[in-house]
Amino acid sequence: MNRAAFRAPIRPPRSSRLRPVVAALSLLVLALAAGFAPGAVDAASLTDRASMPPGAKPGDWAQWQFGSRGGRYNPYEHRITPANVKNLKLKWSYVFENYTGMVWSQPAVVGDSLYVGGPDSKFYALDPKTGATKWTFDLRPYAGQVPPPDADIFQKNAVRDGPSVVGDRVYFGDGRAHMFALDRKTGKFLWMTKIDTHPHAMVTGSPTFFQGRIFVGVSSYEYSVAGDDSYPCCTFSGKMVALDARTGRIDWTYRTMPPSQQDGTWPGGTPRFVSSGGSVWSTPVVDAKSRTIYFGAGNNYSGTGGRSDSAIALDVDTGKERWTRQMTHPDAWTVRCLSPLPPGGSCPGLGDGTTLDYDVGSGLLFQIHGRPVVGFTQKSGIYHVLDARTGQIVWETQLSVGAVNQPWRGIEWGASYDGHQLYIATWRAYPGTLFGLNPDTGEINWRTPMPDDACTTGGAAHPIRITPPNDPPVCSRGMVSAVSSSPGLVYEGGEDGKMRIYSSATGQNLWTYDAVHMFQGVNGRSGPGGSISGNGGAVVSNGMVFVESGYQLSHGIPGHVLLAFGL
Repeated sequence: MNRAAFRAPIRPPRSSRLRPVVAALSLLVLALAAGFAPGAVDAASLTDRASMPPGAKPGDWAQWQFGSRGGRYNPYEHRITPANVKNLKLKWSYVFENYTGMVWSQPAVVGDSLYVGGPDSKFYALDPKTGATKWTFDLRPYAGQVPPPDADIFQKNAVRDGPSVVGDRVYFGDGRAHMFALDRKTGKFLWMTKIDTHPHAMVTGSPTFFQGRIFVGVSSYEYSVAGDDSYPCCTFSGKMVALDARTGRIDWTYRTMPPSQQDGTWPGGTPRFVSSGGSVWSTPVVDAKSRTIYFGAGNNYSGTGGRSDSAIALDVDTGKERWTRQMTHPDAWTVRCLSPLPPGGSCPGLGDGTTLDYDVGSGLLFQIHGRPVVGFTQKSGIYHVLDARTGQIVWETQLSVGAVNQPWRGIEWGASYDGHQLYIATWRAYPGTLFGLNPDTGEINWRTPMPDDACTTGGAAHPIRITPPNDPPVCSRGMVSAVSSSPGLVYEGGEDGKMRIYSSATGQNLWTYDAVHMFQGVNGRSGPGGSISGNGGAVVSNGMVFVESGYQLSHGIPGHVLLAFGL
């Protein structure tokens, strides 16, 4: 697909002349639902109780997508409403030990416990009402220490993904591609499985549980190591792995790339290996009826082979392909592409000195008039909706232009769906913008951009610098977090360090909290908040909102605090 195709907006087909009337009526229905009947949507039709992990009760947020079908929507949240959301207050903060000035792990909340991973090689169970520590699990006696100079590379000791809580167990991965299972009541170690042996493999996406198995993608930071011209780029292949939830045994593995082979040398003289990349850094979704698992893959690191920048559907029992659709080709990118070219270095790009970095991210299952479809985010700025059975394109809407040689302008993390609208946020799209879309056609019902003064007001105007990292804090008008929703409300965090809650009917900003300041945590440690974290978003559960603050991936405002809000 050529670059010009991405500069022209992709629009859904036009409907009849009655479209304005239908749109007005739709907005009226949305306003009524949000303002007067926040629980009117049939919860069972959206969450599909079969998609909820065993042990989760209505109101719990037990895994990254809420349910295994995706959607990031809690239909059981009736305490926080458009009428009273302005009364949300900070109830407590938990300050993690600072390792790299950022937090990654989206919490899970089940019953009277909150589960979250830290940047300090530890996993925590907290009281969601008070933040009091119930137990702490140290990964290092099992996964080992990380010696310098690798200790801080992408937080190899950190828990980056959000946990999945299933029955009496909690599952999560780490920065060295280990998967763990713990007893959720005591923190007792149950099993650990290394799901990839590549030296730069890691788990970024969160595990999804379905019928006795844990499904999790394998990602890599080899694209960062390849910024060193002496590195023989590249050999990693993205994977989707199915594990027996009881034992940790790997049942099947799907590779996005064929085995890499040397193919000459890079301009600097180092060996060149192809093909590589196709990281699976997002969280999969599962359709119980068709027994299909869906997920996205990232760009190539080298070469043009494999399933890079693709939406992928596999048989959930065997891991065999049902269909794949490649959204961008070719697209070979590493951090070397951010350096001036030439001379040397492992960045073929598009062959003309330009690069894209157009990964496909999280999936989301829903229906259009009874037709099963799956939506995918992409860093090109396009939201794709495909027929879940065939991979055929149903509609596509371009929400931002993924700029050439300027990554992170598109859609990074997950979208949300409440049965009425899709809610999607663009990252650094100058500015980042939250959208409400018609799920049937992809037409935009409303859009709310980041405020003009986002980086010149509040803490973002005078961010707190911490060491490490050595990079200075940088504010951007970007929406990096995964979008979440509950009846009548949409939750999205900004790279300016402000958490915002919007009306799902109109996109109006109803509540804002500025997290760029120092916190005194209930655990006795003080530390700063910063950009609202990517890798996840707000968790809305039983009248509380939980948010990670501090995200400095390729700039941003550092911090390492978990925040809890309530009425």
